[in-house]
Amino acid sequence: MTAGLIVLAAGGTGGHVFPAEALAAELRARGRRLVLVTDKRAEQYEARFPGVEIHVVPSAGVAGRGVAGKMKSLAQIGRGTLVARPLLRRLDAACVVGFGGYPSLPAMLAGQWLGLPTVLHEQNAVLGRANRLVAGRAAAIAASFDKLRFLKVNDRIKVNVTGNPVRPAIVAARDVPYAVADGAGPFRILVMGGSLGATVMSDVVPQALAGLPQAVRARLQVTQQSRAEDVARVTEVYAAAGIDAVVAPFIEDVPARLAACHLAISRSGASTVAELAVAGRPAVLVPYPHATDDHQTDNAQALTAAGAAVTLAQPQFTAAALAARISEWIADPATLGRMAAAARGIGRPDAAANLADLVEGLANGSQGSRRIAA
Repeated sequence: MTAGLIVLAAGGTGGHVFPAEALAAELRARGRRLVLVTDKRAEQYEARFPGVEIHVVPSAGVAGRGVAGKMKSLAQIGRGTLVARPLLRRLDAACVVGFGGYPSLPAMLAGQWLGLPTVLHEQNAVLGRANRLVAGRAAAIAASFDKLRFLKVNDRIKVNVTGNPVRPAIVAARDVPYAVADGAGPFRILVMGGSLGATVMSDVVPQALAGLPQAVRARLQVTQQSRAEDVARVTEVYAAAGIDAVVAPFIEDVPARLAACHLAISRSGASTVAELAVAGRPAVLVPYPHATDDHQTDNAQALTAAGAAVTLAQPQFTAAALAARISEWIADPATLGRMAAAARGIGRPDAAANLADLVEGLANGSQGSRRIAA
């Protein structure tokens, strides 16, 4: 087993945990020793990190709190850093990798305090607020996009565009060629609204599709993720319009559905955008308007600039606007084929390996890790 223990610092939302999980799997396959440092929600991560020792340190979110709340949270992060410092010493850590979110801060701050090389991974096209606090003293910054908003000029030299690791099943979906819809066969649409669905998708998409000509509706095969309270009404709209649809709060087989679809309609969280690009599927992206620093708009525009997607801000995401777009694509499906190729062209199926190369280079005491982009 390769020497040099690597500490992963992650917690909070799935967007922070998923790339940490992917990196853990890659590094374990290389024989690396790992631990995960996270907050009090550690139990929910145990199944995602098999064979990885988990340590809990105090932490707290800061965003959206009043002055008193912010001070209390910062004190909690400070306590967590004091707990993490002797822990990293005892573990004899070689490197700390943080994935953003406030649960990552104590271990990252402690690692920098001890003079250990630290790597931060940013999933979005906007450098997150927690990552901004540790970017200046980080040895390397692993980015998912070529452009990263809020990155300081002096930190640009540390950027490696590794990509955002996705699930192996999504990488496998990349091997399924995009099949341009012909004029008679089914036209498959996958609607995703984030981890818990999105009411706007339930309000707009069924009405848009129900307004299409009957001949088009007969070809549609829709899979839609909706909030539990919306499932019945969305299902009813599709049934009344004669549209073949599966509507559920959670879609079990997203990789297979994504591989089979002709068009995805979705929010533009970091994991979703990465999966669309790796799988090589065209999309209509509707950024969540209340995302911190509007990072979902930056994510969506990265795909749109590449010709892989169309971005509709939520106020412009209407039934009429969506129906017009879909009508155009059904009349000229080759356009979606070109969008699929563009998505595939910017996908990074080797993101986990890229990130592992970077981390191992630092953990081994070398700056000679594979530089993806500067």
